[in-house]
Amino acid sequence: MRIAVTGAGGFVGSAVVAAARARGWTVHPLTRREWDLTTGPLPDPPAVDAVVHAAAAVRDWGAPAPVWAANLHGTRHVAASFPGVRLVHVSTASVYDPYVPTVDAPESAGPAARHLTAYGASKAAAERLLAGRPETVVLRPHAVYGPGDPTLLPRVLAAVRGGTLVVAGDGSARHTLTAVATLARAALLGCTGPPGTYNVGDAEPVTLDAALRGLLAARGLDVTVRHLPVGAAWALAGAAEQVWRALRRPDPPRLTRYAVSQLGMERTLDLTAARTRLGLDPAPTSFAGAAGW
Repeated sequence: MRIAVTGAGGFVGSAVVAAARARGWTVHPLTRREWDLTTGPLPDPPAVDAVVHAAAAVRDWGAPAPVWAANLHGTRHVAASFPGVRLVHVSTASVYDPYVPTVDAPESAGPAARHLTAYGASKAAAERLLAGRPETVVLRPHAVYGPGDPTLLPRVLAAVRGGTLVVAGDGSARHTLTAVATLARAALLGCTGPPGTYNVGDAEPVTLDAALRGLLAARGLDVTVRHLPVGAAWALAGAAEQVWRALRRPDPPRLTRYAVSQLGMERTLDLTAARTRLGLDPAPTSFAGAAGW
């Protein structure tokens, strides 16, 4: 099997490259050094059986233009570079409606028409762009974690102040988390499995409190988790965003409405399609080894 992987130097892309090579596949890693996919199609694409598109701008704060350039126009250029080739597009569960809980969401529930961030909106637009393209698989993970995680774990650790972590909600909100190794396996299954859109995640949902306590304990941290009602957190986040924008601060406030939406509300996914059609057998959520992440 010969595949190309965009974003091959990133968190998800590097996991896909490693998993494919472990299977003995031939991999053409495409990093930004080889190709800035925001500039146009790849001039001389390699001959491959499939391409896993893992490159993306993953952030919920800052100028929207670079996010749209990477996530929508970059996807357009990937599709144009590999016409007729199986395309496995790594999307996100952020394409679901962020204003309401996502409860065992089927794939038909997205992409939504409204979003809180350029990230969610651009990934939804990229899915619409690919709708109807033959030989296309779309994967929707939520809260990807694991070795090399540049987003979820650093954000949790940065929010700890004086041995205390304040989170939105009462901690009972259920979440489908996604180990990066599970997402990599899903991407490889997508290279040969039936076209379509698939939610991807760990075997069973976990509560926010259980996930945070497990992660912090695995890191050897003694942290007290305190809770802020979702309504109050939403109002504080909205006010903070207004101040940050007025000050033109490039760094995000400690609390954003996107973070409140993604953590304080239930975000669980129906994995039936991935299990029955792709043959994905996800493992339970585990933070074993997190001390070294």
